[in-house]
Amino acid sequence: METRSQFAVKFLPSLADFAFLMPIAFLFGRMDGVKTLLSDCDTGWHIRTGEWILAHGWVPARDIFSFSKPNDPWYAWEWLSDILFAGLNALGGLQTVVLFTILLLSLTFSALFFLVRRKANPLVAICVTMLAAAASSIHWLARPHLFTLLFLILFYAALEQVREGRSHFRGVPILAALPVITVLWTNLHGGFFVGTLMVFAYAGGELLRLLFSPLNGQREAVQLQARNYFLSGLACLAASLVNPYTYHLHVHMAQYLRDPWNSQHIMEFLSPNFHHPTAIFFEAMLVMAVVTAAVNLRQGRYTEMLLIVVWAHGGLLAARNIPIFMIAAAPPVGAAIQQWLNNLPRRHVAQWLRAAAVRFNRVAAETAETDALPRLHLVSMLGVLLVAAVIYAPHPPKKFRAEFDPNTYPAAALATLRSDPGAHVFTHDEWGDYLIYRLYPVGGKVFVDGRSDFYGDDFEDKYVDVLNVRYGWEKTLARFGVDTILMPPSSPLTGALKESSRWRVVYDDGIALVFRSTSRTVGLQVSAANHGGGEGRDREVTKTQTPTGDPAITLTKPKT
Repeated sequence: METRSQFAVKFLPSLADFAFLMPIAFLFGRMDGVKTLLSDCDTGWHIRTGEWILAHGWVPARDIFSFSKPNDPWYAWEWLSDILFAGLNALGGLQTVVLFTILLLSLTFSALFFLVRRKANPLVAICVTMLAAAASSIHWLARPHLFTLLFLILFYAALEQVREGRSHFRGVPILAALPVITVLWTNLHGGFFVGTLMVFAYAGGELLRLLFSPLNGQREAVQLQARNYFLSGLACLAASLVNPYTYHLHVHMAQYLRDPWNSQHIMEFLSPNFHHPTAIFFEAMLVMAVVTAAVNLRQGRYTEMLLIVVWAHGGLLAARNIPIFMIAAAPPVGAAIQQWLNNLPRRHVAQWLRAAAVRFNRVAAETAETDALPRLHLVSMLGVLLVAAVIYAPHPPKKFRAEFDPNTYPAAALATLRSDPGAHVFTHDEWGDYLIYRLYPVGGKVFVDGRSDFYGDDFEDKYVDVLNVRYGWEKTLARFGVDTILMPPSSPLTGALKESSRWRVVYDDGIALVFRSTSRTVGLQVSAANHGGGEGRDREVTKTQTPTGDPAITLTKPKT
């Protein structure tokens, strides 16, 4: 009978299944589904870069997308991700890219659940994982940075294994394997330095133990452990040089990350907006992490304190670091909650609270026993198959459409732009990404796009001046030979162009307007492709409009 019961349990979902399906539930439940993943068109130029690499057999060292800085040095620092995205796109279009992204998110938070589960009971682990996923959703985009979240967890799990005394995995020294993994990480995404910082944090934790904790004869062992972590960190740093650009990539990244322009103009480099709907999850984890750091410091465990302090600072400094903080904080927070639950029945607190803790611990122990039984994870597989079936359906619901939203991007204006493939088109960087994806290589050269590290501060300042119709904006356009401008109705530049005698509207569908210089529009008729055709907006176009949909951090501009 017991054997039959265990066999039946194999078909039931486990908490690991809930962790796997959690990103899917968030995406299609509380978010905009596929639209969220494709709310940033950087995905487009990553795909086109990968196609270029596959066609030419090497990684580009100079720009291939702009007419404003043609052939200037460019670092395609996520070239391996670009190849992967291009391959997925060739296999099944954006649907396949999106499905892969969903799988990557599901694997990431499944791995995080297992990592926290080693520190706490499964009920605590699933709650902490859910909290981490909710706050991390602020940066769920179909872009290479998602690899960094997965690799961070892999490094974290490996370092915890070593810390617990299991230094080898199937005969391979774990700390020696991390530099090998770093090579792959480096060529997938520029966040590879996160792994190296993790290793050095563990080394720093051991050094602090040497300085401040009574070791009772364990000094030599702690010294050896600190040395091993430190050597592995150095090896990871050296391994990161194995990329097409060698050390030049590191110099470029250091200059880019230190650039104050980013923290002033690029939204994901700004400090988090605590009015954002996901801010409450970040705040909750931040409070628990601070308490956890204090408890660990008092108990002589310094590694957790270092990880929390470093990444809490990073998350408060730039919103793009919030997912890293949530993952780094989840295991120690889970462990602290578990320790509190274990001690609560013995503390001098209200009787009802002690009784509640006893009952919860009993239920958690029973859940852990049941959850440990092997499963077939059919629910997870069926969930993915269902999502895939709807995404690939001929007419999927809005949340499942693998496309760049035609109500946000100038899809209908492409026909007008294709009629003049040699035009020098000015548009804002997000639509520049879109033009690369939809028009490159024929007519896909852009003035600016999402690669702000490539264009540099001086250029970006001039670009922003044009968008805001500041002094000299017309000279900047003339300098680069711009003869076509693509803008949304809400842009200040749109209002100025409508009042200028040098520019004429040749297309207006209410989402995008195409202007051409008067020297190129003799005899052309204006195309008003949507209701109203732009009537009544001559002065209204300069008003600020509040974006709709998911209030993602990418509304201004993200990078990498």
